[in-house]
Amino acid sequence: MVECSRRSVLAGLAGLLSFAGSARAQGAPDRFSTEDLVDKGHHFFGSVSRGLALSIEEAARRFGQPNGYVLGQEAGGAFIGGLRYGEGLMYTRNAGDQKVYWEGPSIGFDAGANGDRTMMLVYGLPSTQAIFQRFGGVDGSAYVVGGFGFTALTNERIVVVPIRSGVGARLGVALSYLKFTPRPTWNPF
Repeated sequence: MVECSRRSVLAGLAGLLSFAGSARAQGAPDRFSTEDLVDKGHHFFGSVSRGLALSIEEAARRFGQPNGYVLGQEAGGAFIGGLRYGEGLMYTRNAGDQKVYWEGPSIGFDAGANGDRTMMLVYGLPSTQAIFQRFGGVDGSAYVVGGFGFTALTNERIVVVPIRSGVGARLGVALSYLKFTPRPTWNPF
């Protein structure tokens, strides 16, 4: 997967998201170091770990150290309008682990299908329950067999950075959001 458009989107969001390094709310989960995340990602993603390390290092450079992360899998497809569904486990240092599901629509110049293993870095999370809302952004992808890429989705002061590795045939740019829920649902809205 080639993720050129995601880099340009992240460059634009970097200035908007400069608050990522600000003081966190009392009771918020502790942060994870880049080394911790790369290690967890190596175990989760397996042999394609060089791309993972580069993606995590770039996200850390832009947004700082996350205070949570999600490991899971997802599937999506689109023809102008699209859908994405996933499930995983959100990890925090001191606030416990939480099973999460996500789904979301997209609309734009986008066509194809993909299946991914996904690691989502979560920044500015005040509590584990705060993940259960919508996070919007611009998603661009060009899947050619497989690879790594990431984007940033925001809602107020919380930033979610999905890092995906998968297979499929998909090309496009779309406005999208992910809605996190504590139980699976087919309704992406």
